Amino acid sequence: MSTFAAQFLKHARVMSGDLRHRKIIRTALGNYEIARDQRQAAFQDWQGARQLAAVIKWEAVNHLDKYLEQFVAKLEARGTKVHWASTGDQAREIILQIVRDKKARSIIKSKAMTAEEIHLNDALEKAGLNVVENDLGEFIVQLRHEAPYHIVFPSMHLTRGEISELFQRELGSAPTNDPEELTMIARRVLRKKYLTADIGITGANFAIAETGMISITENEGNARLTAALPKTMVTLMGIEKVLPKLADLALFLPMLATMGTGQQITCYNTMYGGPRQPGESDGPEEWHIVLLDNHRTELLADAEQRDALHCIRCGACLNVCPIFRNVGGHTYGTTYSGPIGSVITPHLRGLQDWKHLSNASSLCGACTQTCPVKIDLHHHLLQNRRNAVKGKPAFFERLAYQAFGFVANRPALWSIAKKLGRLGQPLQKLVKGSALDPAKAWTQTRDLPPQPKESFKDWWTNRK
Repeated sequence: MSTFAAQFLKHARVMSGDLRHRKIIRTALGNYEIARDQRQAAFQDWQGARQLAAVIKWEAVNHLDKYLEQFVAKLEARGTKVHWASTGDQAREIILQIVRDKKARSIIKSKAMTAEEIHLNDALEKAGLNVVENDLGEFIVQLRHEAPYHIVFPSMHLTRGEISELFQRELGSAPTNDPEELTMIARRVLRKKYLTADIGITGANFAIAETGMISITENEGNARLTAALPKTMVTLMGIEKVLPKLADLALFLPMLATMGTGQQITCYNTMYGGPRQPGESDGPEEWHIVLLDNHRTELLADAEQRDALHCIRCGACLNVCPIFRNVGGHTYGTTYSGPIGSVITPHLRGLQDWKHLSNASSLCGACTQTCPVKIDLHHHLLQNRRNAVKGKPAFFERLAYQAFGFVANRPALWSIAKKLGRLGQPLQKLVKGSALDPAKAWTQTRDLPPQPKESFKDWWTNRK
């Protein structure tokens, strides 16, 4: 078992037994589901919208080279400086070099999961820079020295009281349980940071090849200030964010709002097409875009799981996943949690070290059913399991499957095994949870389903 798998099991055991934590998450997600269902019902044909979104993303991802070249050419024509980063290390070094060239000391940063993916904040802070997250949820977890709990709701695991105590300790504010007042406390601190920042760093929700523009979706307006006030803007985005046409946003913006937060449309949807042009009153004097690969082209080369690159990071699959609801986002130990994280993390960070995430699933299919771009998530989890076993099978696991296959392919042996199983189940109940139980790790929290008195095959045979 890898260190990552051992840590996952340890944290999962603790979090699944934390009833207070589970209540907080279920309450939050219960409210989300009500709002999401109302917004879905407003679509004339929700399933048709999903199908169209899947087709558009298929076109973009399967012709990614063409659309990326078109996107970059339009950007560079307006003075944007585009950088290509094959790895996270390269992306960090590119951004650090931009900071050095500008002799910057203070950085304001809006929400960007790609930055979390490459641990950008750690690299900037080690270089002696002051980096402040300005998304409210990200700002809260940064003060707690934690990673985001959820792709969309970074601090959903915290109560108002816990946030109030954090602000009292870190910001010297007065205690309050009023959400609006807590927001205003953070706003007063962050507004000063905008005015003194040398560089603003953003992510991107979508990149439009047709016009050479990025689209940023947010609810607080912090990304707009990040782009408008500092003289230099840096955008870090994964290469899979590209959409072919501007008109595609008419579908993707309301779809992202519906599945991400249960809104009809997100409060702020902003397009950026280049640095400040002559005659314009705001915007950065210089804009850099860093296009991040970081194993995405390897996933692109996998025709079986390529559609995982369709993901629009709405977090809907996390919200319906029974595993995520019980073990929580931090248990996964990686940037992308839940079903989509369990599919793509083995591609991004190594299959053998992270294969346990693909096993952390009930395979109920709720993730696939809810995905707005129809990624075949639960089948991809099965494919990851298969690939992990093929690549480096565990000895006892391989032995068990070979034995099962040998018996299952021989009707006479299968019949004997069924009878032995029926005889052995009462014995298993006697030793359950003890040192004599060979399946103790599994049975200490579960009961085997009772076997029927006769199998369906026997029932059918007896009744002809």
